[in-house]
Amino acid sequence: MSKTINIPLGSQHIALLEPVHFTFECENEHIIAASADVGYVHRGVELACASKFRFKQVGFVVSRVCGLCAIIHATCYTLAVEKLMGIETTKRAQWLRLLANELDRIHSHLLCLAHTAENAGFEALFMQTMKDRELVMEAQEALCGNRVQFDFVTIGGVARDVDSRMIAILREKLTKLEQKIENIKSMFLTNQSLSLKYKGIGKLDFNKAEEFCAIGPIGRASGIKHDVRAVSDYLPYSDVGYRLITETDGDIHARNMVRLRELDNSLLMIRNVLDGLPEGDIAVKVSGMPEGEAYMRVEAPRGECFYYVKGVKSQTLDRVKIKTPTFACIPAMIDVFVGSDYADAPAILASFDPCMSCTAK
Repeated sequence: MSKTINIPLGSQHIALLEPVHFTFECENEHIIAASADVGYVHRGVELACASKFRFKQVGFVVSRVCGLCAIIHATCYTLAVEKLMGIETTKRAQWLRLLANELDRIHSHLLCLAHTAENAGFEALFMQTMKDRELVMEAQEALCGNRVQFDFVTIGGVARDVDSRMIAILREKLTKLEQKIENIKSMFLTNQSLSLKYKGIGKLDFNKAEEFCAIGPIGRASGIKHDVRAVSDYLPYSDVGYRLITETDGDIHARNMVRLRELDNSLLMIRNVLDGLPEGDIAVKVSGMPEGEAYMRVEAPRGECFYYVKGVKSQTLDRVKIKTPTFACIPAMIDVFVGSDYADAPAILASFDPCMSCTAK
């Protein structure tokens, strides 16, 4: 005899450290309907950026939208303002920005994979992955001066340069990290109690992914060939070995594999940056004030990040609009829950790598 019950998930839940509340209507253990409330946090970041801060300060503010994607947010905003003001930075600054962005992607993907292991009950691998992630955190601290809020990308260029000693430190960290990532990948590919048991679970097929406009690793795991890095020259990705990585199964395992393969590609690109870093200045002089409208897209670890800015020839912008990737993937997430077992909900959630504080900015 079937029994229908409503089960809440979040916002306080061992598997969900994010300000979102899901409600599942379950028939026994089977989810037959799902809904989400993402309205738990609103920090007023957009309004503050257009009223409380000068446009040269806003890059430091939007870095606080997300602790995991701080450099990505600063990059997207900075590029939008530079586009608006007709500023073209140096080639060395562009390559250093790319270096910082890919380090950001690596530490974010590793955090997601650690949570995936934790939600699968693999606590030892969670702890090991978080320990290995320290290598990239140390590399970011060496490059930027901070572990979390990096404040590295600035209008006109970057805040700090690298020398031969710094490059040697980054190479050492990356060499150790490559070995650690290979071990993590081996676990996800061979361990039946970790990722292989989720083959066919939490499946988002190509048509559904296209219908819901899924982006980032979520869309690419379902076969959607979309990555802002592949279609935009916002940073010199075509010069450093970028590859578009996709899977076709659209399940939890496929999403894990997209992130693991992207880790390899990010490490390759970083090595190529360190090998071929152009000479020159790290910034150009910025003069004038923003006037008009501009937008910019960059590829965050979770997908496309979008910034719109409007200037009225004053120190304070008239409008700053931010669209984060998690917001775009919520409809697909809800659809994937329906038809799954409630016991698989934490693993499905981790595989989407949601960042709700970003969404409710």
